[in-house]
Amino acid sequence: MKNVYKVLVIDDSAIVRSVLSKIINSDPGLEVIDTAADPYIAARKIKKEVPDVITLDIEMPKMDGVTFLKKLMAQLPLPVVVISSITAEGSETAMKALAYGAVEIINKPKAYDKEFFEEQQIAICDKIKAAAISNTKRKKSPPVTVPPPKHSADAVISGSSIKHQSLTRTSDKIIVIGASTGGTEAIATILKQLPADSPGVVIVQHMPEFFTKSFAERLDSLCKLNIKEASDGDTVLTGHGLVAPGDKHLLLNRSGTKHFVQVKSGVLVNRHRPSVDVFFRSVAKNAGKNAIGVILTGMGADGAKGILELHQAGAQTIAQDEESSVVFGMPKEAIKLNAIDKVLPLSQIGSGILEMRK
Repeated sequence: MKNVYKVLVIDDSAIVRSVLSKIINSDPGLEVIDTAADPYIAARKIKKEVPDVITLDIEMPKMDGVTFLKKLMAQLPLPVVVISSITAEGSETAMKALAYGAVEIINKPKAYDKEFFEEQQIAICDKIKAAAISNTKRKKSPPVTVPPPKHSADAVISGSSIKHQSLTRTSDKIIVIGASTGGTEAIATILKQLPADSPGVVIVQHMPEFFTKSFAERLDSLCKLNIKEASDGDTVLTGHGLVAPGDKHLLLNRSGTKHFVQVKSGVLVNRHRPSVDVFFRSVAKNAGKNAIGVILTGMGADGAKGILELHQAGAQTIAQDEESSVVFGMPKEAIKLNAIDKVLPLSQIGSGILEMRK
C-alpha cells in the first residue's frame, strides 16, 4: 500500500487554508488531516493526531509562527514547512524559522487563480514530501517517489555531453555548491569554516523567489566571506560568494581567466528553478578542473548528473554523508553515479574543500 503523508495546515487565513488544502490533497501521496487558524488550535489538534508534516504561517495573531516553532521543536520535533509572505520582513522571519528548525519555505498564496497552479503545485507538494522524509523525526520514513522531470538541463544549456575545453588553471579554484531541503543551514555551516581568502563560492539552493536575498544577507553576517545574491554579470572573486536568485537559473561563464555568472529564465529542470544540474553543467564547461563541486542534502536527483559532468571534467567533488543530511537524496544519487571523490559529514566538508584547494 502506498504511503500517504498526513499534513496539518496552520494559517490564520481561511482562503489560504482552503487553497493549500486543495493543492496538497491533489497529490496522491499527501493528505490534509486538519487545519488550524492559530497555534493554540493547532496544539490541541496535534494532541489528538500527530501529523507527518506541518505547514506553518509565521505571521499570525495570538502567537507568531516562530514562537510556536521553537516550542514545537523543544517538545515534539516535527517536520515544518514555513508559509511566508514575500515582504522583506517576511523573508527575514523565514530565515529565522529555518535556523530554528523548519526544513522548507513556501511562498504564501494570496488568492486562488489559474496562474497559481502547475509550478506552484509542484513546488508545494515536493517541499512537503521532502519535509516528510527529513531527519527531523527520529523514525525513518519510507522513500518518496518523485515523478520524473519534464525537462533536463538540455532545456536551458545545450549539449547532452560537454566537450571540455583546455582551461588555464587560475591561481585560485572556484567552489560550487548545490543543495535543497536542509541546505540553508548546511551551507551556513560550511561557509563559516572557510577563511576570508577562500576561492570564490557560487551557491545554488532550491528556494523561492524573493527569499534568496535574505538568505544571502544572513550568510554574509555569519561568515568571513562577502556574500550577496547573484546579479547577471557578477564576477566570481576570491573571498566572495554568490547565491543564485530564486526562480532563476544560474550559469557560470568565462572570459579569459575570469569567471562570471549569468542569471537566466527558463523551464523547471528536475522540477526546480534554479536547477543544480543546469549550474553544474555550465561549471563543467567553463571551469572544469579548476572547480571544487559540493552536493548537499536534498530530495530527488537534481545536481547528480551535473556533478558527474564536473567530475568527468577533472573537478574534485564532495557529497554530504547520509547521517548528517536532512534528506539523503541528491548526494545519494551522485554517489550512485560514481561522481564523488569524497563523502564527508557536514562538519568536515569545509576542511575537505580547503584540502582540495591545495
